[in-house]
Amino acid sequence: MTRLTSRFWVDAYRARLRVLDIDAFVVAHGDDTGGAVLVKLSTLDGQAVLHQRSFDLLTGTRAWIELTAGSERDVDAAIARQREFDPDLWVIEVEDRQGRHLLDQDGLE
Repeated sequence: MTRLTSRFWVDAYRARLRVLDIDAFVVAHGDDTGGAVLVKLSTLDGQAVLHQRSFDLLTGTRAWIELTAGSERDVDAAIARQREFDPDLWVIEVEDRQGRHLLDQDGLE
C-alpha cells in the first residue's frame, strides 16, 4: 500500500476546503514526507477544536479524533505543547463559522 506524503495530503485537503469556500491556512509547515498533521477548527467566535489523525488498534483503521476543544487560546496552547516535542508537525487552521472541517469525508480519513 502506498502512503501519501504529508505535503500531498495537506495540499489536497486545502484544495477540497477551497471548493466549499472554507478558509484554511498552514500555521506550521512540518516534514513534507512523514510529519503528523493537526487540524485546528476555529469557528471565529473565540472557540476552537483540535483534531489529530490516530490509529485505531481494534479496527486497524485511521480516524480523526478530537484532541481538545474550548477557547481558541487553550487550543493554541495545546498546539504549542505538541510542537515542543514534535518539530515535524504540521498545523492546519480551518476557519468556518459553521464548524465544517470535512475530516469525516471519504478520502480524508
